[in-house]
Amino acid sequence: MKYEASTPEEYIDKIPEDRREAMRKLRKVILKNLPKGFEEGINYNMIGYFVPHSIYPKGYHCNPKLPLPFLNIASQKNGITLYHMALYARADLRSWFVNTYKKMASHNVDMGKGCIRFKKVEAIPLDLIGELVRKISVEEWVSYYEMSIKK
Repeated sequence: MKYEASTPEEYIDKIPEDRREAMRKLRKVILKNLPKGFEEGINYNMIGYFVPHSIYPKGYHCNPKLPLPFLNIASQKNGITLYHMALYARADLRSWFVNTYKKMASHNVDMGKGCIRFKKVEAIPLDLIGELVRKISVEEWVSYYEMSIKK
């Protein structure tokens, strides 16, 4: 589902009412744990967290006008989805997340290559998401990104 919004608050106001509180809590956890340097805004019609051009002027290689993406959250057809670029890019981080999730949840994590889908919004593991967000600094993300695009 696509929501046209110019701010994260406007985005949340447009999603289904039964997801708003969960999205607010998720956003709060992300903002509390987001390493210094990342910024929040609307990116790809979702709430996005990215490396701004002021820190990484090259921007995203697929479209240099866009800042370097890091993390997005969205209300989708069947729930809330968190897109974390480093889960796709770094097997070690993905493995840590899956193994930690298994220890704390009674069901398997519903994941794509770089996304985590939460069909039951009340079951979003907020503490684990906070820990995931803290795992990579802006400097580490830019360094890893530059290494991967040079290949």
